[in-house]
Amino acid sequence: MGEAKRRKEALGEAYGQEKGSWLKKEQLLWIQKWVTRGTWVGIGLLVVIWVIVRFIGPSLGWWQLAAN
Repeated sequence: MGEAKRRKEALGEAYGQEKGSWLKKEQLLWIQKWVTRGTWVGIGLLVVIWVIVRFIGPSLGWWQLAAN
């Protein structure tokens, strides 16, 4: 007898069903949505800070960038 058949006999009605998890599918999708949104916010902030440091700060005389 194969392993799948043994497992099916051992589990009975529970065979093929998902095991109980402490997080439900809706909760996982909510977490994924907010992590993705937070990542894009972080990327946007990184770009804004880079533009300020590279272009705006030196043009307003706040600091000077070293020449290569």
